[in-house]
Amino acid sequence: MRVRWAFLGLLLASVWTLMAVPGGGEWYAWYIYPVLSNGLSRFSSLFPFSLGDVFIYGSLGGLIAYAVVCLYRRKGIRKMIRREVEYLAWTYVWFYLAWGLLYYRADFFTRTSLEKQPYSEEQFSLFLTRYTDSLNASYVTNGNCTEPVVAHEVKQGYKQLATHYGLNKPADYLRAKPMLCSTWMSGVGVLGYVGPFFTEYNLNRDLLPTQFAATYAHEMAHVLGIANEAEANFFSYKICTASSVPAIRFSGYFSLLPYVISNAHRLLSPTDFKTWKETLRPEIITLYQEKQAYWNALYNPFIGRLQAQLYNWYLKGNRIPTGTANYSEVISLIISESML
Repeated sequence: MRVRWAFLGLLLASVWTLMAVPGGGEWYAWYIYPVLSNGLSRFSSLFPFSLGDVFIYGSLGGLIAYAVVCLYRRKGIRKMIRREVEYLAWTYVWFYLAWGLLYYRADFFTRTSLEKQPYSEEQFSLFLTRYTDSLNASYVTNGNCTEPVVAHEVKQGYKQLATHYGLNKPADYLRAKPMLCSTWMSGVGVLGYVGPFFTEYNLNRDLLPTQFAATYAHEMAHVLGIANEAEANFFSYKICTASSVPAIRFSGYFSLLPYVISNAHRLLSPTDFKTWKETLRPEIITLYQEKQAYWNALYNPFIGRLQAQLYNWYLKGNRIPTGTANYSEVISLIISESML
C-alpha cells in the first residue's frame, strides 16, 4: 500500500508540475500525449462501444454502491472513504495524463504565430458578408452523407493540417463511437464528446444529418490534441468547408451559424441584424428553425441548465476563462487567420 500511495503521489506531482511549468502542457502535447493516445486508442478501437462511457458509468455506480453498503452496515466507513479517495485520485491522474493536460497547451495564436485581431466593425462586416455568401452557396437539399465518407474526408483533411497547427495525424483505425446514453445526452444538449480515458470520440445517436460531419470533425480535433472548444470548432469548420463533398461542406458552414447569429446579434444594431438575417436563404432559416425545434423537444431544462453550469465551471477550472462562451470565440480565430 505504501508503494502504491508513493507512486500515486509521484504521478500527482508530475501532473501538477506540468500544469504549473510554462511550456509543460505543450511539451506533454508533443512528446507524451502522442504515445499514450496511440496506445489507448488502438486498444479502445478493438471495441465497438465506448470503453470510456462504461468506465465512467461503472465507476459512478461502483462508488455509490460501495458507499451505500458500508453505510448500511455501519462499519468500515473510514476504510471506504480512504479507498474512494484513492480511486478518485487515480482517476484524476489518469484523466490528465491521458488527455486533460492538453488544456495547458500554448494558446492558438502562440502556436500558429498569428496575431489576434481586435474587434473591428469593418472586419466583422467583411467576414459576415463572405460567410453568408458561402453558406447560401453551399446549401444542399439532401444533407445526408454516410459515415465512411465523412471519416475519410475528415481524416484526409487533418492529415494535411496536422503539422502546421500542432495536431497529431489521425490514425486510420480511429472511428467514432455512439454514446452509451444518447437519450440522456440529448436531454442536456450534448452532441458529442471526447472520451479522455481511452482516447475515443463519441457522437450522439440523435444527431441530424446536417450536424454529423461537423460534429465528427469537432470531436476528432479533441482526439488529435486540441482541448479548447473554440479551436475544435475552428478546425471542424476549416476541414468541412474545404471538402469536395457538398453535404460535408454545407455541414461545416451550417455548424457555424449559431455562433455567427450570436455574434451578429451582440455586435450589430437591431436594424442591421434584421437586414443581415434577410440575406440568408429562406431554406436555411427554415432548416435552422427545424433544428432548434428538434433539440428543444429533447431538452430537459432543469438538468440541462445544471449540466451547463457544471461544464462552465469545469472549463474555467481548466484554463478556459470564458467557460462555455469559448465555443463562440471561433469567429475570432477565423477572422484572425483570414487577415494573413
